[in-house]
Amino acid sequence: MVIQVTKIVAAIPALNEENMIAKVIIHSMKWVNQVLVVDDGSMDDTSLIARKLGALVIRHERNIGKGAAIRECFEWARKSQVDVLVTLDADGQHDADDISKLLTPITDGRADIVIARRQSVGVPRLRRIGGRALDRLISAATNREVVDSQSGFRAYSKEALEHVRASEFGMGVDSEILMHASTAKLRIVEVPVTMAYKNLRASTQNPIYHWFDVTFSVLKFISIRHPLSFYGGFAAIMFSIALAFGFETIDYYSKWGRVVTNIALISIAAGILAFLSFFTGVILFTLITVIRDERFAK
Repeated sequence: MVIQVTKIVAAIPALNEENMIAKVIIHSMKWVNQVLVVDDGSMDDTSLIARKLGALVIRHERNIGKGAAIRECFEWARKSQVDVLVTLDADGQHDADDISKLLTPITDGRADIVIARRQSVGVPRLRRIGGRALDRLISAATNREVVDSQSGFRAYSKEALEHVRASEFGMGVDSEILMHASTAKLRIVEVPVTMAYKNLRASTQNPIYHWFDVTFSVLKFISIRHPLSFYGGFAAIMFSIALAFGFETIDYYSKWGRVVTNIALISIAAGILAFLSFFTGVILFTLITVIRDERFAK
């Protein structure tokens, strides 16, 4: 089934990319009807160059984060009735001529979201290891295999734009989108593209901070979607620790007539954490249930 699309837009979040933004815009224009640049507080001529080349520019007066820029792209696309939105980075790491590869699965009716699966050349070892770990984490959280969960080079159909949300401000936004897509049962397809790190400006985001940012975003999402399992599981672990150290304390007291303070404190602390975690899960589950019921009632 072929899907008719009349409005394709390339959205480019940018921060201080005056050296590369022109190339990215010019190559993108060959495949789309319009280019949108969200300048996230650049201190250089990124916005000026983008406007001169005919791109629509939305500028943040200060740097808010990639997540905020992506959210701006989605909101603009929904209001503008865009048929397909393509997001790509402004630093030149993505080959804009690969946009055609991302469009095909959507126009063929096979996908709602298409991810450019990067076959990277010269990727730093730490970044490669961290990326693989995050891919496994996202695959587990979404119950589907995602080979390149951190790729920001993607295409979104109109259907996808109605369901995906970007509430994260930082680098966790790409993972958040996939988890929302999984909940909405959107079709996700990955297509291979080549990306080279050579000659690229060093990332402003520390890879270790990136890893923790994404990991915490995933944990936050899971805790909201499955509060009883998430907090209940942690409570069960803490309760087991409390019991183990509690029995150890009692056993030592029965043999020697005195209490080992450190062991007893660990048991008490674990018990308190188990209690707090369990009731946090119950309260959050109740609130989410009430909110969902109110939505359905409307």
